[in-house]
Amino acid sequence: MESAIKLYAWNLQYAQALVSDLSAEQCTESSGPGLENHPAWTIGHLVAGSDMLAEDLGLERDLPEGWRQLFERRGPGDPRLPDPQRESYPPMDALLAELERQHIRVERVWRERLTEEKKGNVVLNVPTKWRFDSVLPTLGDAVVFFAVSHEAMHLGQLAAWRRARGLPSALNSI
Repeated sequence: MESAIKLYAWNLQYAQALVSDLSAEQCTESSGPGLENHPAWTIGHLVAGSDMLAEDLGLERDLPEGWRQLFERRGPGDPRLPDPQRESYPPMDALLAELERQHIRVERVWRERLTEEKKGNVVLNVPTKWRFDSVLPTLGDAVVFFAVSHEAMHLGQLAAWRRARGLPSALNSI
């Protein structure tokens, strides 16, 4: 599980690198069909995902006002696209600060739950009902999916968005 926590921290570094050189205007520009998830929406969506992950681990939801409506989706098939209006989104520095804050919350409570498991309390190994429970049936499985796979998928979309715009690889800066 320590490896998954390290990957979650690495995802945060990668997210920061992917947007570090963008102008405010670029943060809400689409790169075309299939790449509509612009940087502001993507980082905000990861903020909302981490907030939901914190809730799954037992914390209260804790997002700034209006962010749930702006950044949450109901998964594949949700027809809504990110709003292209820059003024609809918080500035990127605020989005990144909130992403870091949410990551700190999740990592802290995740480690607490792992400590409880080591003491013999079943916390993460409990069955949970969600979209992929047929292959990832426990809370621990869902936590790893959202912390690692879900974030990496959206960061990959952001990397593709950068390539479509002719921007350099962000991996070189990590």
